[in-house]
Amino acid sequence: MRGTISLLAGIVFCGVLSPTNLRADERRPSIDRREHHQQVRIRQGIRSGELTRQEARRLEAEQARIRVDERFARRGGITPEERRRIQNELNKASRDIRKQKNDRQDR
Repeated sequence: MRGTISLLAGIVFCGVLSPTNLRADERRPSIDRREHHQQVRIRQGIRSGELTRQEARRLEAEQARIRVDERFARRGGITPEERRRIQNELNKASRDIRKQKNDRQDR
């Protein structure tokens, strides 16, 4: 009897901690993580000379606008629509970083 209870408790405990029980938000890359990764890419482009000063300034301004949008969205809790909009802004920013780093303009 005691072994059966221990076995059931173990199964329930593993089921609670399994990765399939994570919320959908936690499985997707977070907004903050994506913003950080994009900042790293911009800094790397500046260091390597792939980005001109003007390109870097423009990309940094785009990142600042995204942070402001995120801050306003988080005030009342991010709705799925707001999250989608911010993710779309991050997608565009990522494309812009890639395009500017590979446009053959060097410092």
